[in-house]
Amino acid sequence: MSFAVRTVTYQQNLMLNICDADLVGRIITKEDFSLNISSSYFAERFVEKAEAEELLKKYTIINMVGKETISLSINLGIGSLKGVKEIEGTPFLLIFKF
Repeated sequence: MSFAVRTVTYQQNLMLNICDADLVGRIITKEDFSLNISSSYFAERFVEKAEAEELLKKYTIINMVGKETISLSINLGIGSLKGVKEIEGTPFLLIFKF
């Protein structure tokens, strides 16, 4: 499984945008809310599972989308099913580690 990632420094915090690679380019919508899984926001580069795990452990703010990405974060103890929301059957989760 491949993951799309983009890393940035945001207000002196390390921020990771990560999603399942096959979701890049999709727009998912629920009522009046849309989530654009754009390549400019999520796909600076593509990584494999081992590097995705390291990034998830390292970054303090994480925006993640997709079943594989969410599953990986939960297995690492970073994410929680309680915080997962879904749009069109696609899960997303925001993490703030402070």
